[in-house]
Amino acid sequence: SHEKICRYIAREGELVVVSVGYRLAPEHKYPAAYEDCLNATIHFMKNIEHYGVDPANVIVCGDSAGGSLAAVVSQTLAGRPDLPKLRAQILIYPGLQALDFNLPSYQQNRGVPLLFRERAAFFALQYLNGHALHMQEVLEGSHIPPEMRLKYRKWVSPD
Repeated sequence: SHEKICRYIAREGELVVVSVGYRLAPEHKYPAAYEDCLNATIHFMKNIEHYGVDPANVIVCGDSAGGSLAAVVSQTLAGRPDLPKLRAQILIYPGLQALDFNLPSYQQNRGVPLLFRERAAFFALQYLNGHALHMQEVLEGSHIPPEMRLKYRKWVSPD
């Protein structure tokens, strides 16, 4: 689905673009997509000389679920001394948190196509091997234990 844009970026930027065809939910539950992206990135970075790429110029990028995967791959690789450091990550409308679907951004954009608030919660459930029967709990925020909500409120809150 992204071949044309990847080819365009590669051609116009004179870049090497590696597009990972990771396994998709709901057929392949978490952590399948993450493992595919992580393994592909590690393989590329360990064999970077073969591809003629400057190790100081590796960027991971993704949109939607791919943006989320790019973020988690970046975090996973941040402490790896055996691999080159990533130069940057480009995250295009990633889903970065599923703790609270009542934050202002979800409320302000709840009816904005394409990714309605309910649809975002549904996809999060699909990705995490959850069941759609739990949709209302997720939308209300009752799927997160109170102690976890307190622990992460510094980072995930309307403030």
